[in-house]
Amino acid sequence: MSLSVTLDLPAEIEEKLRRETPNLNADVKEAYALELFRRGKLSHSELSQVLGLDRFATDAYLKRHKVFEGSPSMADIEADRRTLDGAMNQG
Repeated sequence: MSLSVTLDLPAEIEEKLRRETPNLNADVKEAYALELFRRGKLSHSELSQVLGLDRFATDAYLKRHKVFEGSPSMADIEADRRTLDGAMNQG
C-alpha cells in the first residue's frame, strides 16, 4: 500500500521551492517521517523503512537533524512546565 498526499501551495511558492529543492517530494516525505518519529508515531525501524536506510544510516540521519531517541518532545516539555507551574502556585 502506498500513501499519496497533496500539499496545496500557492503556485508561485511551489515554483520557488521546486527551483531551490530539486527533489521537493522526497524532502517533504523525509520531513514528515522525521516529525512522526519525533512524536513517537514511528519507531526507529519504521523510520529506516520509510527512508530506505539501514540502522546506522538512520542513526546518522537523526544525528544530522539533531534528533535523539528518548529526547523529550515539545509536548513533553510543555507538560512538565505546566506541572511545575502548578506545583509552584500551590506553595
